[in-house]
Amino acid sequence: MKSFPMFIRTTGRRVVICGGGEQAAQKARLMLKTDATLVLAAPELDDELAALVAEGRATHHAGAITPAFFEGAAMGFVATGCPGLDAALHGLAKAAGCPVNVVDRPDLCDLTTPSLVDRDPVVVAIGTEGTAPVLARQIKTQVEQMLTPNLGGLAALAGRMRSAVAQRVAPSQRRAFWAWVFSDAPRRAWTRGAEREAAQALKAALAEGRAPGSATEGSIALVGAGPGARDLLTLRAVQRLQEADVIFYDRLVDAEVLELARRDAERVYVGKVVGAHAWPQARISAVIVAAALKGQRVVRLKSGDPGIFGRATEELEAARVAGIAVEIVPGITAACAAAASAGQPLTERGVSDTLVLTTGTCRDDDPLPDCARHARPGTTLALYMAVRQSARIAAGLMARGLPGAAEVTVAVEVSKPGERRFTCRLDGLTDALAEQAVTGVAVLLITWPKVAVAEMALSA
Repeated sequence: MKSFPMFIRTTGRRVVICGGGEQAAQKARLMLKTDATLVLAAPELDDELAALVAEGRATHHAGAITPAFFEGAAMGFVATGCPGLDAALHGLAKAAGCPVNVVDRPDLCDLTTPSLVDRDPVVVAIGTEGTAPVLARQIKTQVEQMLTPNLGGLAALAGRMRSAVAQRVAPSQRRAFWAWVFSDAPRRAWTRGAEREAAQALKAALAEGRAPGSATEGSIALVGAGPGARDLLTLRAVQRLQEADVIFYDRLVDAEVLELARRDAERVYVGKVVGAHAWPQARISAVIVAAALKGQRVVRLKSGDPGIFGRATEELEAARVAGIAVEIVPGITAACAAAASAGQPLTERGVSDTLVLTTGTCRDDDPLPDCARHARPGTTLALYMAVRQSARIAAGLMARGLPGAAEVTVAVEVSKPGERRFTCRLDGLTDALAEQAVTGVAVLLITWPKVAVAEMALSA
């Protein structure tokens, strides 16, 4: 069963609960957090439910139940404790088109009730589709500890000020304004109980028409998306994604990473494929600068680390020439992720004390790089974009004295769902790549240990 979490408006609407005992009372407690009109349907009510009726917080329906009873209700709960009666009431609710929850019968549920962290008007709902309520409660406890008890008051203040902010703060500055409210001085003051101070800071900024220290110009962040898995992004990378007005990304960025961005951010694909340059680098540099010149916060999302074979230089220069603020947010590069995935270090005392990150491919109009020139005993080579040049690279390494029996680790689609790894001999690298059908993105790791070349050759 798949579901999508949503909030349902209950103002001016009925919520009906069928049952008069503890199970019905549990649902009533939850619904009392809303402003719905609560209707309890049962011949008799236990003391707790009867008290709700006496206090005017619910009404009691003791008569017969027909489909008409459920018509127009926002939702219904069936909790009589009798399986047969529950099933029958479920059928009546469905006939009336009322979404219903039947306690302890997930197969009869159109909706499930989540665990709630309530900081009215901020509400965090945690659901497991009825499969693991204990886990939901554990998560609820963790979230309760994260959110201060008075957080809802700050959200309520913001709600009262939204109209004034819309009138006095320029549209391009509103997101930055609210980000300041909820993460800077007002939030800190409110959290420590200085609510008046927080409100005064908010109103002072409103009078200025912008948050203190906020720039009206756009900006560019070159953000490292890491090797693929979104939980390998840095906290700063996630923050920049959630602040961005527009995100430019390429084919190596996993779709799950983009899910971390705010939903209304514009997303522009600027992918480049070997041999097909629909988005040449000059064009990419031009569009990200143009967006920043409009006052937008731009994220150029790059796989791995922007500074390692990420073409960051061209984009940095374009931003600086245009006078745009630019920053680099580093990411985990593919070599580190590949070694971690394989459970091996990139350096090791007594074996390899030098790490070289190099590439087998460069710009079309440049000569092919001589990767082998960096190889010597005590060196680990991490080769990027080297699959198509594997034969030339292997020959060059062996010409420098690295034995053909040297082990090569090949890591493909590192940290992504399709990740795979294998090892092979250096002199069989090209054949192994062909046998494994490796044609795209891969990292090659080769360690030349600190031992005599002759000794390695004898062991081969």
